[in-house]
Amino acid sequence: MTEVTTVDHVVIRFAGDSGDGMQLTGDRFTHDTAVAGNDFSTLPNFPAEIRAPAGTVAGVSSFQLHFADFDIRTPGDRPDVLVAMNPAALKANLADLPRGGLIIADTADFTPRNLAKVGYASDPLTDGSLSDYQVHALDLSGQATAAVAALGLGRKEAGRTKNMYALGLLDWLYHRPIESTIEFLERKFAKVPEIRDANIAALKAGHAFGETTEVFANRYKVAPAPAPSGTYRQISGNRALSYGLMAGAAKAGLQLFLGAYPITPASDILHHLAAAKEAGVLTFQAEDEIAAVGAALGASFAGRLGVTATSGPGLALKMETIGLAVMLELPLVICDIQRAGPATGMPTKTEQADLTQALFGRHGEAPLPVIAAQSPGDCFAAAFEAVKIAIDYRTPVILLSDGYLANGAEPWQVPDLSVLPAIDPAFATELNRPDGEFWPYLRDEKLARAWAIPGTEGLEHRIGGIEKADGTGAVSYDPANHEFMVNLRQQKVDGIQAVVPPVQVDDPSGRAKVLVLGWGSTYGPISAAARRVRGSGRDVATAHLRHLNPLPANLGDVLRSYERVIVPEMNLGQLSMVLRAKYLVDVYPYTRVRGLPISLSELAADLTEIIDYQEGLE
Repeated sequence: MTEVTTVDHVVIRFAGDSGDGMQLTGDRFTHDTAVAGNDFSTLPNFPAEIRAPAGTVAGVSSFQLHFADFDIRTPGDRPDVLVAMNPAALKANLADLPRGGLIIADTADFTPRNLAKVGYASDPLTDGSLSDYQVHALDLSGQATAAVAALGLGRKEAGRTKNMYALGLLDWLYHRPIESTIEFLERKFAKVPEIRDANIAALKAGHAFGETTEVFANRYKVAPAPAPSGTYRQISGNRALSYGLMAGAAKAGLQLFLGAYPITPASDILHHLAAAKEAGVLTFQAEDEIAAVGAALGASFAGRLGVTATSGPGLALKMETIGLAVMLELPLVICDIQRAGPATGMPTKTEQADLTQALFGRHGEAPLPVIAAQSPGDCFAAAFEAVKIAIDYRTPVILLSDGYLANGAEPWQVPDLSVLPAIDPAFATELNRPDGEFWPYLRDEKLARAWAIPGTEGLEHRIGGIEKADGTGAVSYDPANHEFMVNLRQQKVDGIQAVVPPVQVDDPSGRAKVLVLGWGSTYGPISAAARRVRGSGRDVATAHLRHLNPLPANLGDVLRSYERVIVPEMNLGQLSMVLRAKYLVDVYPYTRVRGLPISLSELAADLTEIIDYQEGLE
């Protein structure tokens, strides 16, 4: 008889060829987990190569899910369970599985040819090399094919249901409801009933196999996680960011215009917003990155909310037009979903690679605000804030996310839009000079200039050239005016500090000597590592930055109040360099550039060593 064991958290990794449907399987298991009420965090991992050969390690696609009965911050470092659909998936992921971990392997693809393709001289499922693990070698493909045999599908189509069979089995093993996935399949394949019925049959068969088999000694239960009351949904970072842009446009009463050119991992923003045309969103897939940002800036000039989305290589191409937006002083939101660099392959993996480019990458003195999201759900709030700052201060804003946040998912409490702050574009509608003229660069207390929509009668105006005269916008070659305008644009960005909240330090004991300061997606690993370090009886303080330009007004005082400041980043220390230069504080970079989120276990172990060393200096 199968025993039921209650555990507080589990990390599961689904792995197989790109065509095995691992992303869909992981996404559906995540949805079933959300229905069960657990907290969760996900990490999809796609092949670095485009169309890597089937059955090779380079072609392995995986999806990792961490779910728990408490508030979790990361998708986990190492899986407790590995579902391997072929030898390549086992080879690519076995090193991450701790001893005693559970392996569920589809034996159908463990053929001599496929084993040799990844360097196995013998079958690891039968040669005893996996004796340190709990191994369940099952013919998932064969059982799925048998489950749909009566539906008349061809062998290839029938074999494609193996991922749903595996999903049904895992849903049984962890007490996940399957009803929501059945409803999903009914919607997704409504126009192809034979595929719909086959996938549902395979899902149910996998669940039924779990109920009737005796190969599993244990089933597992993870209780729901406590959460404030409200409506929740599973959401990825790119989708949340898209919703945040839409919410900002709606609160401002503006049409949202996205000009974008597809690039990994930002393309989903174009997809999500293109699907929102019924909500009034207008999207334009341009022929290149330069055309995309030019169209977005043109939309802002015409009185819309101009937005562009890209990654690091595209941000570099957009910089000249972003400099033009600084000069014109028009709202523009630039969403940079960071990755490791240009080209394909490994550079498409996650990294915090673009901070210095965002801060300093334009020609001449062209400052602009830079903010960063800290989690998939937080991409909504960060995007909304970027819209509000762009409109309130008449400035382009760079919003930083990254591949980890973009593709990862977590529970998200759907906000009440009525409580979001209003955004007033305050279009100019009247002449603003006592002499009966209109000056487009007259400013309010925020140094924001008048925004007149072209075609407004009587408000015809110049927007300036390579430099402009303050107030009139007329082309100016006066050196003194140029220096004045350069300083004025900097003062406007510096003035945004008035709406930047002070940095909040989490130091429960009040005795910590070490501060760990992060930005962007390092929030999860830092907070999870700090929880582990504090659980060992040590004191550590943490703080996190959303606003990277301008920085919070109290940041310098905070940094100087700790004996050691550690800055974890997925780069070679870009924020560390900025903080050292600005505050003359000897911050210590903690850098990882592996194409993966920072490991909370490694960070916790290293922080423990640092804290013990610091204590030993006393």
